[in-house]
Amino acid sequence: MKDNQNVIEITNLEKKYKMYNRKKDRLFEALIPGANRHTDFIAIDNLNLNIRRGEILGILGKNGAGKSTLLKMITGVVAPNSGSLIVNGKISSLLELGTAFNMELTGEENIYQHGQVMGLTNEEIEKTKQDIIDFADIGNHLYQPVKTYSSGMFARLAFACAINVDPDILIVDEVLSVGDMAFQLKCFKKFQQFKEKGKTILFVTHNVGDVLENCNRAIILDHGKKIFDGETKEGVETYKKLITGMLEKEKQKSKTVLQRDNTEKNLWKNNFNLNPDVIIYGNKEAEIYDFGIFNIKGEFNPVINNDEEVVIKIKSKFNKEVECPTFSMTIKDFLGKEMCGTNTNMQKIYTGKCIPGKKYLCEFKQKIRLAPGKYTLSLSCSKYGINGELIPINRNYDVLIFEILSKKPVVGYYEVDSEVKFSEIDE
Repeated sequence: MKDNQNVIEITNLEKKYKMYNRKKDRLFEALIPGANRHTDFIAIDNLNLNIRRGEILGILGKNGAGKSTLLKMITGVVAPNSGSLIVNGKISSLLELGTAFNMELTGEENIYQHGQVMGLTNEEIEKTKQDIIDFADIGNHLYQPVKTYSSGMFARLAFACAINVDPDILIVDEVLSVGDMAFQLKCFKKFQQFKEKGKTILFVTHNVGDVLENCNRAIILDHGKKIFDGETKEGVETYKKLITGMLEKEKQKSKTVLQRDNTEKNLWKNNFNLNPDVIIYGNKEAEIYDFGIFNIKGEFNPVINNDEEVVIKIKSKFNKEVECPTFSMTIKDFLGKEMCGTNTNMQKIYTGKCIPGKKYLCEFKQKIRLAPGKYTLSLSCSKYGINGELIPINRNYDVLIFEILSKKPVVGYYEVDSEVKFSEIDE
C-alpha cells in the first residue's frame, strides 16, 4: 500500500433510521404495503470523506452527532442507505469490545474465535496468543467461561484481543479508559506504537486534550453533517464553540484580527505580542478591551521566569447588566493543548452585579511553573444561564503570545519545585 493512498473513501454516504411513536405502527407498516407510520432520523447526511494512510483522525461531535454510526458503517456493522464506502485494508475496531466473543467459551477459546473473525489463521493466532494473554493479565480466569467475568476482566481481554493484531486501520471509540490506571497506561503505550508504525487511526473522544495530543487532523460532525475538516487545533476551538452554542449563532466561523489601538496609546495590550489569528466571540454583553502580564513591580512582562510571581490583568466594560460574571485565564502550548488555567468561580471570587457603562479590573496573581517555551494566553468573560449552562460573553482564544524561561532544566511540561537532600547514612 502506497503512503499517499486513501485507505477509506466515503462518497455521499447516508444512513437513516425509522422512528416510530408506537410499537403497533411498526407492525402496521410491515403488514400493509405502502403504509407510512414512521419518521426518518438522519444519522449520517451526505458525508464525503477521504482518509489517507498514516493519518490520525480525531472525530468530534456532540452526543447523537453520528460519530458511532459512521464508525459502525466503516467496520461493516451497519449498512448505509445510500452512497459508497470503500475500505482498503484490515480494520481492528475498539468500537464495541467483545462483540465476537461467545459467553459460553473460556477466555482462551475466545482468543481463537476472535482471531478467526479477524481473518487470522490458527498459526497467526498462535503467534499473538501469548501477547494477548500478557496484555490482558487476568490470570487463571483466562481458562474460565467469559460469562463468569467481571465487566473489567471482560473489557481487558476484549481490548487485548482487538489491539494485539496488525491492522492497517485502528478505530478507537472512547474505550481507552477501560480497566485500572496500570492497564490504561498499557493501552496508551500500545496506541503510541500504532502511531509510530504509521497506521491509520480513527479516534473518537470527548476529551479534546487527547485529540490535540494524538491527532494530526480533525473533523466535526453535527446532526450527521460534516461541519469542519482540517487542522486539529482549529477543529478543537470550533468544537468548543459548537458545544457552547456559539457556532449556531454565528453561522460561520469568524476570525477577528486584533489590531494595535493607536487611538489609545496607553493600552496595556499594545506592549505585547498579539496573535493576529485570535478567535473572539460571545454575546457581547461585555467586552474585554485591555489586558497584560505584569511582574510584581507592575512592569510589563512578556517574558516570564517560571519561579517569579506574575499578575495577569483583564480590563472589561459592560454593555448590559450581568449578575456575577466569571472571568478566566487559560495558558496553552503552541499545539493548542491547555497547560493550566483558572477562573473566578473556581477561586470562589464573587464578582457581584456588573453595571452597563462601568469598567472592571480582574487580576490573577501566581507563579507559572511551566517548562521553557512559547505559550498563548486565552481570556474569557462568561456567565451561567438559568439552567446552569455556561454562556460565553466575550472569549478571546489565544489572544496573547508570551515566553517562559527557567533557570534550570525542566523534565516534561511542569517544573517540580523540589527541595532535594542528599547525605551519607550509616546503617
